[in-house]
Order: sequence, then structure tokens, then C-alpha cells
Amino acid sequence: MKAADVFTKLPLELKPDPSRTVIRPFSFAYPEAFARGRPPRMQEVVQRLLALSPAMRRRMRTLLAIPMHERHDNADETFLRRFNSVCEEIGLDPSLSETDRLLIGAYFSQEYAFESAALFNPSIVRLPDADVTDDKMPFLLSLRGIGEGHISSVTFRTGTWDGGTDVVIDPASQHGTPPRLDGVIDGWSHLMCDESDDVSETVIFPVLPSQRQGVEDLRMVNFTDDDGSKSVIGTYTAFDGVKATQELLRGVDLRTFQMRALTGAMTAYKGMALFPRRIDGKFVMLGRQDNENIWLLRSDDISHWDEGERIMAPKYPWEFVQLGNCGSPIEIDEGWLVFTHGVGMIRGYCVGACLLDKSDPSKVLARTPSPLLFPSAEQRGGYVPNVTYSCGALRHKRNILLPYAIGDEYSAFAVGKVDDILSVMEPA
Repeated sequence: MKAADVFTKLPLELKPDPSRTVIRPFSFAYPEAFARGRPPRMQEVVQRLLALSPAMRRRMRTLLAIPMHERHDNADETFLRRFNSVCEEIGLDPSLSETDRLLIGAYFSQEYAFESAALFNPSIVRLPDADVTDDKMPFLLSLRGIGEGHISSVTFRTGTWDGGTDVVIDPASQHGTPPRLDGVIDGWSHLMCDESDDVSETVIFPVLPSQRQGVEDLRMVNFTDDDGSKSVIGTYTAFDGVKATQELLRGVDLRTFQMRALTGAMTAYKGMALFPRRIDGKFVMLGRQDNENIWLLRSDDISHWDEGERIMAPKYPWEFVQLGNCGSPIEIDEGWLVFTHGVGMIRGYCVGACLLDKSDPSKVLARTPSPLLFPSAEQRGGYVPNVTYSCGALRHKRNILLPYAIGDEYSAFAVGKVDDILSVMEPA
């Protein structure tokens, strides 16, 4: 079998939907040179609003409610929370009427189409606490959405897979719910998306200064700790517009999340992916710390990473520029199956694979000399041409479901067999 024949591409695609929006904060101020001696600009807007007649303000509330209630289940609650968040900052009277508080909250809010430009770099895990029935595995899919300002968020879908070519993606809700920051406990920032009626409504939007320009490329894994506790954990890149760092997302119940920045010398880089369990009592990750090779990292503390070693370097033409992981390793009888990305000519991204030793994953046993997935003639364009990329795959028995991105624009799906993947590898 040839490497290019290992995966079967499915006639299933997920494309950006500009109609899906969330309501997010909107702030504004005068330029510094024009701010002296003037009330804050947001305060001026409130004064203009409150100078209108009560009848006009009631009419404005009605006009606001028509489109907002149609597109958002929780619009009024969101606007009222926004009023509360700016009330003290700009000296507002908290006893204003509900109509005035709603309108003020709306002036300091905006609709944001979080996946209007792209929906890509998918990751996939088994849906927590879900049973496999009729051989169909329920899964949770995360995707990176890009909207105005090239800001990245994480959105979710659910579905089922029968281990073959039958992959069903549940319809996405038309509503989106941004997270609410609900304090910090023991270094974990708590995010509440409890108004989501469906996980597809949950949007992990930038809420911390480190994420100002995006929450990028979540790599999820079903993690089982030594005490038997299970959780969905993901690493992602936080980008503040200048610096990219790694952070951790822990999904407690798919509506309540916890996130924290990773610390240590190995965390100021992109593309870290956690193994699904500890090895010899330590947490283990893959990374791309020097932007060229695959590294193996070990730590006693899941939030602090100081130690790492290079375990795999570019060897074949399609990966001469760069190697990295395509998500967390998958445990099989033969070892750890890792999907990789390689960068070659014209900055083309392809997907390959390697096999790591189960007891000592610093040992690379085998790897694919040719890519398994690569930009094809019909899938070569996109927001970023010549890119085929994934942030994670799912195993069902000896079968693999690999969601992957095309051109940093939309997502597609392919299925293959573990045995076929191993058959096209050569010893490392």
C-alpha cells in the first residue's frame, strides 16, 4: 500500500458560518491628545442616551429586542451584565430602570461573528461519559474559528462515528454563548458558559490579557490520571498580538471550564500536546520548542514545564523545514501513534505519522517516509494555500478518524486503519 492510499477522504466538510455570532464587550475612548479636560467618551454616550425622552428609550428597547432575541437566547442577560461591568468604571447609577440598563449595556457591546473567516485546525476526543451503542462512538470536536480582526476562538461540535465511513456531525445551534470569567482559584481561571443549551453554543473567546488576539489550536485529549480520574484536557496557544504562549484548558462539564497559563522554560512556544496518561509517574508532552524538531517534555507538575529533549528531526523532503505534532499521541498495542505535520517546499504542510516506544516515548521506532495527507489539486487554495493540518485524531478499535484543516479555512475528515498506517512506516 502507498502512503497516499492509507486514508479515505469523506464527503463531509465544515465551513465558516458568518451567521453564528456572540455578543462581546465593546469599549472606546478619545485619543490621548483629545481626552484632557473632557468626560470619558463612554460617559458622554450615556448622557446622550439619557437625554432622550422615556418614550424614545422604550421604543429603542423594542427595536433592539427584535433582532437580538432572534439571534441570542440570553441577549438581555448579557446586556445587563455588561452594564454592571462598566457601572462603577464610568460612574453610572445602578438603580437606573431596566430599559436604561439594557440600552447602556447594548451601547457597550457588539455582535461578533467568531467563525466568519475560517473554521479549521480541528481536534477530536471521545465525548466524556457517553456510551458506545450500535458500535457508534460519540465524539467532541473542537475547531478554531477566526472572525473580524483575525481573532481566534474555540468552538465545538458533537457527533458519532461507527469506526468506518459513517461520520455524523450534529447540527450546530445558531446561537453562540461567550464565556464569563468567574474568578481565579489556585491559579485556574474559571469560565462559565452555563447558558449554553448545547455544547455547539459554547465559544471559548479571549478573556485574559494573554489571549487578546486569540485562543488558537486547542489540542484535546481524554486524560486518565493515576487515580483513575478522567477529564478532557487541552493545550492551546494564547496570543496577545506580540507573544505566543501555551495555556491549559480543562473541561469540567463542557459548560464550565478552567484555564491557566503554563510556566517554565519550555512553554513560550506553539504546539504542545499532552499524552493521555502519565508515564513513570510524570506528565508527558510533545512540543516544537525550536520550531524545527519534535521534542519530548516531562514534568511532575502539569502546569510547569522546564525539561525537554529533541527526539525527532526532519528527514524527508516534505518535512525539511519543520516537524511538529498533529495532536496528542494515541496509545495502541505497538506503542504511541503520533500524527505529525511536516513543512516543505512553498511552505506546504503535509500530515504524516510516527510510532514511539510505549514505555520510553523518547525512542522513535518508525515513521512515514511519505505524507499520508497533503494538499490535493482540488484542495490547494484557501486562506493560507497549501496547508493540510490537524490538531488531533480519534481511535475506535483499530480504526482512525482524522479531522483536518484545508488551507487554514475549513475542515474535512478522513478515515484509515491503524494497520495500514503502520505498514507504510519504515524503521526510524
